[in-house]
Amino acid sequence: SGSTIMRLPYVREGGVSAAPDEVRGQVVKACIVLVKGTEGTEELKKEIQNYVKKRTAPYKYPRIVVFRDSLPKTTSGKIQRNKL
Repeated sequence: SGSTIMRLPYVREGGVSAAPDEVRGQVVKACIVLVKGTEGTEELKKEIQNYVKKRTAPYKYPRIVVFRDSLPKTTSGKIQRNKL
C-alpha cells in the first residue's frame, strides 16, 4: 500500500508499517509527508484510506494514517519502518 499511496499528487513521502491492534493483532499504519501547502485533515485521511482500499487487498489499506513533517531515515536515505 506504500507504493499506492505515493501515486497521490499531494503525497511527498510515505511509509507503511504494522501497528498493534487489540482486535486484529496488527493493522497497517501509514505515515505520510504531504507536499507543501496541503493540510492534513480527517477528510484527507479518509480519502487516502478509500483510495488505497479500492486499489489493494482489503487487509492492506491503512487503518491508521498519520501526517508528519518528515520520516525517519537511515544514513543511506531509506525509510526506517521500525520507527514509523
